[in-house]
Amino acid sequence: MRTIGVDLAASAPGTALAEVVWTGGRARLTRLEIGIVDADIVASVTSGEAWLGVDCPLGWPDAFADFVQAHHAGVEPSLGPVEGGADWRRPLVYRHTDHVVKDRIGRWPLSVSTDRLGVTALRGAGLLRRLSDAGFAVDRAAEGRLFEVYPGGSLRLWGFDTTGYRVDAARRAVLLDTLRERAPWFDVGPFAPLAVAKADAFDAVIAALATRAGALGLFERPASEILPVARREGWVVLPDGPLEDVIAGF
Repeated sequence: MRTIGVDLAASAPGTALAEVVWTGGRARLTRLEIGIVDADIVASVTSGEAWLGVDCPLGWPDAFADFVQAHHAGVEPSLGPVEGGADWRRPLVYRHTDHVVKDRIGRWPLSVSTDRLGVTALRGAGLLRRLSDAGFAVDRAAEGRLFEVYPGGSLRLWGFDTTGYRVDAARRAVLLDTLRERAPWFDVGPFAPLAVAKADAFDAVIAALATRAGALGLFERPASEILPVARREGWVVLPDGPLEDVIAGF
């Protein structure tokens, strides 16, 4: 099995891609690069069977999409009269899957509709179209080989201390050492210096590990009544169970 993890940014300089090959009870990091364009991502999953995990929202809240359309047309949105307060705004700010993330890890993820993350999501929408055009099945509800992943949340669920790792290379070095101690079956090869030096590269590695959890079905799937919403808004794959479970076979 190959899992591809992508830490997507609004443009190539902040985008990283990691490839992990799983075989014989071991996992080997075979590729880690930054400066990734959409064509690189498409090629990574169409040059052979692979699973893809992207750290980027795959959709927007239903209520937000409805509100923008209604506001643009000058009509009342489905939420009712525009009140503008915090409670009224919440359905526009967070997707259903974001509420699940909050329940699992104890903090809100970034909002795709009210944070700069929305710019990255616009690029992500283009990436989904390119993947689909290339014949890679796109299902935002984690029903295929494409997953929306959350590296920081995955690490926390696996029991790692993620304090400051995105902004401090020293913290990433400690975190990577801890990861290698807990997962001696994971061979990072010559890529450790890049993972430590660049937070985007580090997150791409974790995204590839989280993608393995998705491929094995080790995550909470959307309930049947939520599935249509997840197919529009996206669904975050958060691992169920310990890190060691991802080395298990099918």
